[in-house]
Amino acid sequence: AALLNLTRKRGAASYAQTLQNIPETQVTTLENGLRVASEESSQPTCTVGVWIEAGSRYEDAKTNGAGFFVEHLAFKGTKKRPGSAFEKEVESLGAHLNGYTSREQTAFYIKAFSKDMPKVVELLSDLVQNCALEDSQIEKERGIILQELKETDSNLTDVTFDYLHATAYQGTALAHTVEGTTENIKKLTRADLATYVDNHFKAPRMVLAAAGGISHRELVDAAKQHFTGAPFAYKGDSVPALPRCRFTGSEIRARDDALPLAHIALAVEGPGWADPDNVVLNVANAIIGRYDRTFGGGKNQSSRLAALAVEHNLCHSFEPFNTSYSDTGLFGFHFVSDPLSIDDMMFCAQGEWMRLCTSATESEVTRAKNYLRNAMVAQLDGTTRVCETIGSHLLHYGRRIPLEEWDARISAVDARMVRDVCSKYVYDKCPAIAAVGPIEQLLDYNRIRSGMYWVRL
Repeated sequence: AALLNLTRKRGAASYAQTLQNIPETQVTTLENGLRVASEESSQPTCTVGVWIEAGSRYEDAKTNGAGFFVEHLAFKGTKKRPGSAFEKEVESLGAHLNGYTSREQTAFYIKAFSKDMPKVVELLSDLVQNCALEDSQIEKERGIILQELKETDSNLTDVTFDYLHATAYQGTALAHTVEGTTENIKKLTRADLATYVDNHFKAPRMVLAAAGGISHRELVDAAKQHFTGAPFAYKGDSVPALPRCRFTGSEIRARDDALPLAHIALAVEGPGWADPDNVVLNVANAIIGRYDRTFGGGKNQSSRLAALAVEHNLCHSFEPFNTSYSDTGLFGFHFVSDPLSIDDMMFCAQGEWMRLCTSATESEVTRAKNYLRNAMVAQLDGTTRVCETIGSHLLHYGRRIPLEEWDARISAVDARMVRDVCSKYVYDKCPAIAAVGPIEQLLDYNRIRSGMYWVRL
């Protein structure tokens, strides 16, 4: 027993020790503007990926969906490795290839053995600069994407958030869905997709990130060998400016009484990625908490809104969100409820917002900060999450922000800051609302708007 206890003590690291022992992120910028960043560790595996400033925000009404289409085609062969040869070569390494497209970034990454890092860099370079875009594959993926769009329409949470962006940023590029419209997917040509790649997959807008048992010097050498060709260079002198997107307080209602549950999302305009207010708003969201009927705890949950939801059967689930973009964001909450509980749930949720603006307490702020610290340390779980954090940070902030710095920012938050920042973004602001399903009981917009402040005597 004594030996077992001794082993446990040796293997356990304190929170402070964990933050201090994180390897430094090394960053090198090549002559063509490509940023190469890595975090070395003793892992036998590594994750290497390319993060690109490209997504639906960089598309117009006619080309919306091009980035998502290109992501599908990227794994279907290159000019050097036609057909399924690319995927077979990845599989021969025992590696895992993945990618995603969002509104402001596109990523492709491979997890493999550390010794195969140079080969992985070559594969990623081939993928982003030599995508074959074969006509036969385009038509095949066109059908697959159209089927995915149908499946997405059945996910009411995704539909609600697409509607929320459409109403909050109406008339701007952020209103576009990532997947594009059915009409666009049917019409996009090989020339449209090739133009998208030529315009956006350029070195100054890319980050080559890696985490695991790799050498930064070797990573830079591999990047110089494979990421310095003509296709990565800009023809002009500067990076195209990001289109401006302005928030609008408005609503979209898609009533369908045949559906069993209502999905409601309400949001105000939040700050962009680099704004320090984001830390305070994340603390505020941690105070609100999240809830699902499958959770235990009942009325004894620390979240006051969750306790109310249990006691009065207000909803099936709710979750706050703080979605940030380069220069704007959406700060709000989403809930799923029975048709007859919509009004009560909206009243309680808005009341929780008002309470944060006027009477947030130190004890709940302390609890929320501990929750954020736990979520922050969870980012260290595996090379893929670390690699994604590195790539995203360099795109969003221009540098990798150390966890010690995040911890210091979280520690600096107190109840007064939560009240002040929530009042700045929430109190007496016009919200954007998206509602889907049996929403007859959802009050008029002006009534919801009146819930964004308290009349105090």
